[in-house]
Amino acid sequence: MEYIGATGAAVNFTSVPISESIDFHFILSFAIDADSSGNPQNGTFSPYWASTLTPNAVKSIKSTHSNVKVLASLSGWSLGQKVLSWYNPHDQNLWISNAFSSLKSLVETYGLDGIDIDYERFPKHNESFSYCIGEVITLLKNHSVISVATIAPFYSTVIPYIELYTRYGDFIDYVNYQFYTDNVKIPETYFEAFRNRTLQFNKNKILP
Repeated sequence: MEYIGATGAAVNFTSVPISESIDFHFILSFAIDADSSGNPQNGTFSPYWASTLTPNAVKSIKSTHSNVKVLASLSGWSLGQKVLSWYNPHDQNLWISNAFSSLKSLVETYGLDGIDIDYERFPKHNESFSYCIGEVITLLKNHSVISVATIAPFYSTVIPYIELYTRYGDFIDYVNYQFYTDNVKIPETYFEAFRNRTLQFNKNKILP
């Protein structure tokens, strides 16, 4: 899996070497439910990845490589200088409805295969993340809008993602755990960190 498009540089899918012997996912970074100033839009997601990663570019790379899928990652760390956080919607069901509609539109416009969840900051009192995100993933899959859903927890965000996975793990295909945030120094401690995370998430779904 390769996150692509977050820096704003004119990157192209064809710049990445792809082995035909493995499944390969490009993860467009990022789709954000905020306006260009970072103000929340109540579940209405817009694409903020590099402008070179167009619907035609997605169509081309997928037609060239049958083993390629393309996903949109949600949120990320920041939008410009604005650091992004999960926020508790006033009306959770409205947020879910808006997210489903806007993501369905993105999927159809870009010919995407799925979504990746990469919220990286949470409020002190987080009562809504697992329910809102879990329900959106469930709706998108049950309506055959997407075929792949992944999550991207790391050291300081693992708790809300464990809650999400515990409740909706059947609808989550892979866990893109960001092991570099564990600050391990040697192979033995890396292996221990990996083993610990496989106890929290399905060992057959977790990717370093």
